[in-house]
Amino acid sequence: MSESQAINNRRTFGIISHPDAGKTTLTEKLLLFGGAIQIAGAVKSNKIKRTATSDFMEIERQRGISVATSVMAFEYSDLQINILDTPGHQDFAEDTYRTLTAVDSVIVVIDVAKGVETQTEKLVSVCRMRNTPIIVFINKLDREGLDGIDLLDEIEQKLGLKVCPLSWPVGMGQRFKGVYNMFEEKLVLFQPHGKQLAEEVIEITDLSDERLDKNVGTAAADELRSEVHLVREIYPSFDREAYLNGDIAPVFFGSAINNFGVKELLDCFVEIAPGPLPRHAEEREVKPSEAVFSGFVFKIHANMDPKHRDRIAFLRICSGTFNRNTNYLHVRQNRKMKFANPTSFMASKKTVIDEAFPGDVIGLYDSGIFKIGDTLTDGETLHFKGIPSFSPELFRYVDNTDPLKSKQLNKGLDQLMDEGLAQLFTMELNQRKIIGTVGALQFDVIQYRLLHEYGASCAFEPVNLYKACWVSTNNKDALKTFESRRRKDLAKDKNGKLVYMAESAWALKMAQENHPEIEFHFSDEF
Repeated sequence: MSESQAINNRRTFGIISHPDAGKTTLTEKLLLFGGAIQIAGAVKSNKIKRTATSDFMEIERQRGISVATSVMAFEYSDLQINILDTPGHQDFAEDTYRTLTAVDSVIVVIDVAKGVETQTEKLVSVCRMRNTPIIVFINKLDREGLDGIDLLDEIEQKLGLKVCPLSWPVGMGQRFKGVYNMFEEKLVLFQPHGKQLAEEVIEITDLSDERLDKNVGTAAADELRSEVHLVREIYPSFDREAYLNGDIAPVFFGSAINNFGVKELLDCFVEIAPGPLPRHAEEREVKPSEAVFSGFVFKIHANMDPKHRDRIAFLRICSGTFNRNTNYLHVRQNRKMKFANPTSFMASKKTVIDEAFPGDVIGLYDSGIFKIGDTLTDGETLHFKGIPSFSPELFRYVDNTDPLKSKQLNKGLDQLMDEGLAQLFTMELNQRKIIGTVGALQFDVIQYRLLHEYGASCAFEPVNLYKACWVSTNNKDALKTFESRRRKDLAKDKNGKLVYMAESAWALKMAQENHPEIEFHFSDEF
């Protein structure tokens, strides 16, 4: 296969939603239809209880939520499909934001009963800022929920998307009979008992066909005719160019838990979704068709296999071909390095690969050389945009509860902070460590992983802080004055950058007024 064919055959996308909308279940069923797994929830475990393939961390299995982005690759219709299943919980939004820099399109999952929820709004707004192509999957049609037209109106109003329904449900909940696939003009019948892999499909190009009445009943058939006619009148017809530009969002209906509507979504996705798209670096636009290799690290995960204490850097390939055992430039460190065991993923299962192409996400074993946002190239100096760390919302002092395990605690904190799970600040005055996160649940995850992966125990102590602001100035005297007057409020982040730890909004405002030559930044990307 030529390099251009390999690039055209890639589809890399993320799945996003509010928690419990069925995002991870949909991921499982896509893998099932792709032949990547035989049983949904199949993981190698001694436990009888099955858990999601993409939720491979022990804490994810215990809590029933995704707390880390999973990468899964499989082949379908002669295409290489790369799925990034992201955490839905708002406490892990930063991991999701970074992951969205590595995908070319997204599928947004919406619960038919709950409609558009807060976290979905935030995540879609990030996609819209980047004009990322979006497909909407309205899930859980086997339950009672919002009226289809009302739901589409809510999506347009709350998410700012112009929708284009490509399928339409026949009833809902107890009355759910199936879905009319408007994209392929087929009726797909729902079997309420048993989760089906084989769906009964009837080609109906004309809704006046009497077979529609025969299969779903006259009342349901008339309701479908009326609603499809209304939908075709109100909403724009599908235009692939408009979808690729982020101007319209195709909508599908189904029930992921019942394997229903998923194949139609997947078949349409592989036909319309974009291949690898250009990426913007500070220096220039990088196109996937370029011969020279480039890629960036958007995620780091420590202890994917706790038995081996391995740390993996997730690299999105932007251009050229990545080859095993080839020297590449680590731009930030300005040194060449090669990788003997680059891997592809199926959640926590890894396979060593010899080459990878634009659109692929590969894992590189990392001994601590990578940070999120790092670039690898054939030799060119490139810095890819849009992978910042944001100012945290919540802060806690870290107290070591087992002094004999200080080394393990420091190593664990070091590695977990490299993942971008949270941020570590060391106060200048007393060297106390403070962890900052965007959500309270992250503290539980950090505490759990420190204990179970590093054998270190810690406690968190509340600290009254409003914001962590990175500071910069070209005036050395102004910086010296600022440091001497605000010493008790200053800290260093993990990379040694100076940070002002504001106790309140008023304290921050006073600091800005009293030190006009100091710039205060709410992300570390400045």
